Amino acid sequence: MRKIAIVGGGIAGLAAAYKVTRAADAGHDVEFVLVEKGPRLGGKIATEHVDGFVIDGGPDCFLTEKPAIHRIAKLLGIFDDELPTDESRKRTYILSRGRLHDLPDGVMMFAPTKFWPFATTSLFSWPGKVRMGMDLLIKPKPAGPEGPEDETLESFVVRRMGRECLDRLAEPLVGGVHASDPARMSLAATFPRLLEMEQNYGGMIKGFYAARKKVAEMRKKYPPKPGAKPRTFFTSFDRGMQYLTDAMADAAGRDGMRTGAAVTGLAQTGAGWMLDLEDGTRVDADAVILATESWAAEELVRPVDTAIADALAGIDHSSSATVSLAFEESEVGIDMNAFGVLCPLVEGRALMAATLSSTKWPGRAPEGKVLLRGFVGGPHNQAIMAESDDRLAEIVLSELREVLGVKGEPLFSRVFRWEKGMPQYTLGHLDRVEAIETRSGEVPGLALAGGSYRGVGLPNCVESGERAVSKVLGEWGIELAEDSEEQKRYY
Repeated sequence: MRKIAIVGGGIAGLAAAYKVTRAADAGHDVEFVLVEKGPRLGGKIATEHVDGFVIDGGPDCFLTEKPAIHRIAKLLGIFDDELPTDESRKRTYILSRGRLHDLPDGVMMFAPTKFWPFATTSLFSWPGKVRMGMDLLIKPKPAGPEGPEDETLESFVVRRMGRECLDRLAEPLVGGVHASDPARMSLAATFPRLLEMEQNYGGMIKGFYAARKKVAEMRKKYPPKPGAKPRTFFTSFDRGMQYLTDAMADAAGRDGMRTGAAVTGLAQTGAGWMLDLEDGTRVDADAVILATESWAAEELVRPVDTAIADALAGIDHSSSATVSLAFEESEVGIDMNAFGVLCPLVEGRALMAATLSSTKWPGRAPEGKVLLRGFVGGPHNQAIMAESDDRLAEIVLSELREVLGVKGEPLFSRVFRWEKGMPQYTLGHLDRVEAIETRSGEVPGLALAGGSYRGVGLPNCVESGERAVSKVLGEWGIELAEDSEEQKRYY
């Protein structure tokens, strides 16, 4: 029986463990042991149920168009528990010059695809609108023999759409999702589709208009089945996102998982591996998957391979926190028919974004009550992370009062901190990842997984954990039927 040690019990580690279990169920002599330094499994996916409220402390959803979570949910038998957003109340505010503005209908990513909503919005000045429209006239940046040259998100958006588009639209959109600095973000690593659009369509407006048209044609060709849940841009689960990771842990087998078990050392032992744990015990295994943040993986792998460690050290991270506040609906005093608000950096607010959780997701709050969630931290405000939980709750409440006009006193608050939890895909990121993957591919029995490499979204993390298992199994001559293209299409 060959054993795979998995370090890290977040969604990537759980995806790896679940795949090992599926391999064992298929008749292969493999097993896993998973060690997690924290007191619980799930990593940044954390859901609390308090007095009828469903509170997600980390990611509250995943992109519907990415299939990995749907595939896992079908395997687990929880696909029917997926939850779409309440599109009847869909509305997004952007704070601009101290006032709330609706995100214009037809805006996709950073580009308008409908003329009238864009022409009449008060979000942008007329000079800003004219500059954004020039995207239709600006020629694509010439591509080299190996394809389009990478650049920062800031460089790309300013070059094609102007500074106002960056400050009022692009930065708050990526800040609320990626907690990243557009001046340092690698476009090829975060939004490669934009580089492709520029080459294929000549610019963003034409590219996103074609994409919107294609979506409309697909919906017309394949209308939703009667009674089926609608497909919305984002998807969650009825009982919160931890429902997914709990189901993954159950299916993989919790007997092979240890929490409160920090790994302090990693070493090769002949054809195998040895993990030293903080409690003085050790784990022997035939292979090891490091499903941690890259900074944690670097500390463990440096004694084994300095080249991998040096590449890992080049991946930056930022810290952030979410603060959820519950209110009586009769006292909150704001229109709840919106999904949330984005606060551009140029507004000088401590709040990066806020979600009206009980509007966006049905069932997140009991009847007559509401749930709001604020985001703070990110690369431009790391100092705020030194504040206490009580102080963070006070700051977010004050911001919600000033930005949205929230009244009343909170019934309670919940603060979730994510120290060095968001990787920063800066320029050169793909080269660093290529170096990590190439070198680790030459080390038998070693694989890395997680959101630090090829996508921070939950589906990306699932695929990363599964790829790590495939790497190890492949070295042992094991190939799973589920990895065939036919099976991928089935799921």
